[in-house]
Amino acid sequence: MPLLVSPAPAPALRSVLAALGSPTAVREAHTPALRSVQGPLSPELPLPVHVLDRIAAVGAAPSTRLAGWRFLIRGGERTVAAADTVLTADGWTFSHFFEGPYLASTELALRQAESSTTPYQARLLSVPELYMLTLWLHEDTEDDAAGGGLAPSDVLVPLAPAPTGITAHRPHPVAALLPVMTLRVAPPPLPGLPEVPGLLGSPA
Repeated sequence: MPLLVSPAPAPALRSVLAALGSPTAVREAHTPALRSVQGPLSPELPLPVHVLDRIAAVGAAPSTRLAGWRFLIRGGERTVAAADTVLTADGWTFSHFFEGPYLASTELALRQAESSTTPYQARLLSVPELYMLTLWLHEDTEDDAAGGGLAPSDVLVPLAPAPTGITAHRPHPVAALLPVMTLRVAPPPLPGLPEVPGLLGSPA
């Protein structure tokens, strides 16, 4: 299979397994689907979640940072929730369970990526400035999944719901999507009006 899903750090996986084994953690989660499952639950498809803290100007190298690892939680034949882990002073630890449209969208994007003839390493990239989450297909499959920056040849697949003007589930090379994202954050000034340095447009 050309799509590589890297193994998560062992402490991150253990923390999610411990949370799944805790009736209190499951009961207090804001995830009705997770609480209603009868039978075993298992964390699958771990994906490193990177954050693009600030969309760089065209021509500048975008900077990302690892924010956590996300696991899809399977119950029976379906995904019922996701679990996020974060890095603390004591190591990787469980953060929270959640559900919502990004679960099905992530699964769909992964299935679509599996049909590609180009091998990729699967990651998630969050873009807070646009309230956008994407499946990040990193071309260098030998890279440490916790590191490495966006390469122009990498592919981003916006997950649904995507910001206005950006089509969900359409693969975009980073070199093509980054200028669009830059314009969404800082639209050009209207004709006849002076440009205000540093003025950012509202996120989607």
